[in-house]
Amino acid sequence: MSFPGAGLAKGLAVTLRTMTRKSVTAQYPEVQPVLPPRSRGVIALLEENCTVCMLCARECPDWCIYIDSHKETLPAADPNARARTRNVLDRFAIDFSLCMYCGICIEVCPFDALFWSPEFEYAETDILELTHERDKLREWMWTVPAPPALDPAAEEPKEIATARKAADKLVAAAVKAAEAAEAAEAAGTEGDAE
Repeated sequence: MSFPGAGLAKGLAVTLRTMTRKSVTAQYPEVQPVLPPRSRGVIALLEENCTVCMLCARECPDWCIYIDSHKETLPAADPNARARTRNVLDRFAIDFSLCMYCGICIEVCPFDALFWSPEFEYAETDILELTHERDKLREWMWTVPAPPALDPAAEEPKEIATARKAADKLVAAAVKAAEAAEAAEAAGTEGDAE
């Protein structure tokens, strides 16, 4: 059985214990916080890898990615070949007032043009200024940390193992064909000598 006011006594004990401890306050503007390696700050753009496939804009659940492009015709390198067309990026902007930082755009990008940057100091006084264009997204690209090193004890990916087996089979077939050709040539020279 507990006596009346036991809960109050426990609460006051916790309060008194907390009051006697020294508080630790991080002086944020002067002292930058230590962020975990995979922290999500803002989305950075590597413009050279962007092919304007629009997958990131289509898959974004908030529709906060704005992409504009135009087609450009490249002359054919060979006179018998036809001219090629390619998309040229005109505008790539992300409205961070709408973004919910889900990372779907980064996951679906097939050409590794989008990355998480640990930058988090991009607040603005006006919400309309939270739409950042490609030049600002490019600046954040240089703050993206390098990927972690591969684990040497990790299992080899299936794609690489399959490709290696196929390459080994081709090499074995080429060696076998070369040995057969040498044997046929040796047999042919023996027949000529008789």
